[in-house]
Amino acid sequence: MAIGYLQVQTRTAQEAIPLDGVSVRILDDEGNTLYRLTTDDSGQTQPVALETVDRSFSQNPNYLGQPYANYGVQVEAEGFQPVSVTQIPIFDQETATLPVALMPLQEGAAPRQAPDNIVIGPPAVAGNEPRNQEGTTADSRVLRQVVIPNPITVHLGAPGSYAANVEVPFSDYVKNVASSEVYPTWPENALRANIYAIMTFALNRIYTEWYKSQGYSFDITNSTAYDQYYVPGRPIYGSISGIVDELFGEYARRQGQEAPYFTSFCNGTTSTCDGLSQWGSVSLANQGYSPLQILRYYYPNDLEIAETNIVTNALSSYPGTALRLGSSGLDVQTIQSYLNRIRRNYPAIPAITDPAGSFGESTRAAVTAFQNIFGLSPDGVVGKATWYRLSSLYTAVTRLAELDSEGTTLGIGTVPPSVTLRQGSQGQDVITLQYLLNVISQYEPGVPAPAQDGIFGSGTRESVIAFQRAMGLDADGIVGPLTWQALYRLYLGINENVPMPGPGGGDVTYTVQAGDSLWLIAQRYGTTVSAIKQANGLTGDMLRIGQVLKIPVSSNPYVEYTVRPGDTLWELSRKYNTTVEAILQANGLTSTVLQIGQVLRIPVG
Repeated sequence: MAIGYLQVQTRTAQEAIPLDGVSVRILDDEGNTLYRLTTDDSGQTQPVALETVDRSFSQNPNYLGQPYANYGVQVEAEGFQPVSVTQIPIFDQETATLPVALMPLQEGAAPRQAPDNIVIGPPAVAGNEPRNQEGTTADSRVLRQVVIPNPITVHLGAPGSYAANVEVPFSDYVKNVASSEVYPTWPENALRANIYAIMTFALNRIYTEWYKSQGYSFDITNSTAYDQYYVPGRPIYGSISGIVDELFGEYARRQGQEAPYFTSFCNGTTSTCDGLSQWGSVSLANQGYSPLQILRYYYPNDLEIAETNIVTNALSSYPGTALRLGSSGLDVQTIQSYLNRIRRNYPAIPAITDPAGSFGESTRAAVTAFQNIFGLSPDGVVGKATWYRLSSLYTAVTRLAELDSEGTTLGIGTVPPSVTLRQGSQGQDVITLQYLLNVISQYEPGVPAPAQDGIFGSGTRESVIAFQRAMGLDADGIVGPLTWQALYRLYLGINENVPMPGPGGGDVTYTVQAGDSLWLIAQRYGTTVSAIKQANGLTGDMLRIGQVLKIPVSSNPYVEYTVRPGDTLWELSRKYNTTVEAILQANGLTSTVLQIGQVLRIPVG
């Protein structure tokens, strides 16, 4: 009997908040309930076994039947709109991980009678739609260097269609496209060749600014006629996920050129093209061809594999060498600080007790737990994929905390302004509008986050229109009474329904390691040296290795803030009702000079 596996993940706010206790039903193709599951504190169910079709059928281009079995999932959680996912392909010996992003309900609202319905359907390789991909294979420079877009903006339709744009982390995008294009049961070298083609195709679109140069506000579409297949909400297969993590940042180019090659492709059976044949790659892999040999079979013979470590919007760049047990230095301290912050939201990640900057057993355990939760290869090593996933999650959880604090500072209240806003408006009401849109953008991927500058420009108008479309309002870009009411109802619903993890309260215990000091321990746990001394009856600063300390952790001692262009300590102190001196002391700073991307602990007055 052929068996595949399905695991469900339920999260919200760009995965910053896991949702536990969510009810999940697994259904067969006729709607019968096979499993009733509940998510854990990481928002996950256990994988369940499901009958399917023998994997050999999905490796045969002449097989005319369906080489997998379809299943469905129903997800329900109090305070969130229920979600139904149907036609989920399950393959023999493959684990499909289904991410379900739940949308909070508006304040006091009941769920809509019909759940949000997501239809996955067959991979593109099983279709017969012709491919008419256009692009440039020359080294036509638009950008100065090859960069990984993080996130990449995907248009959910043909280029000129009236469809939404969504922002997706690049590695998640590639995993989704590969899972949407080909069968995960194919030989490894065929999968690698196809993944190289998919990553390179996307990077070519970015490098040449193919759509941006035509006046569009997105990077790529999900139309197979023009680009490659992306299915929002689809499951990701384990075999594909592991390869994408390994190849992250690599792409194909011609020797002597910088530009990613325009790697067009088609299935090679019902649709033919000048580029790579997806089914042909299977045949070549079975003949012993390497991934590069497969690419050179369909593209120029001087094609080579290159690599970029430049990722847009990353807090800090990958150090170039994987971090593992025994590593030390500032890069290790960086990932330790990321993990310690993320574990407030994901308590399944164990606490790190290694000295700051020392990659010991507790750091490896925390890295492995993080990798297990987020579908990365659980090897306990921080390579490129893990580094940037940590950076992305850290940005998401700290941005959410920043927005929560900003809402308190702005005094949003519960009554919408009575003013009507449109492009060209300025002032405090525009700041309120932009703040609400920024919060909502964390939960609704189709709503872009506008700049919070108090000026109603084209970016704010684009965000308003996207929100109006999502809410079923007249999408005119004007913020009148109905739009204000919808904004406030959803914002208040988020506050009402979304569990906001915090740092916790009370005491934690810590065993002193070599190199520790009271100041380092206080920084790590967001407390003060005097508080630690008082909790432990200490009269001096001397510590001994093996000494067990009680660390008092308050319920909300700090707001974590990531420095942006133009920030100053004085402006931040005014914004958070504190003082410059308090910020300096909380971060151990001796200078008021700030660096973009620097993470500050700001004590809230």
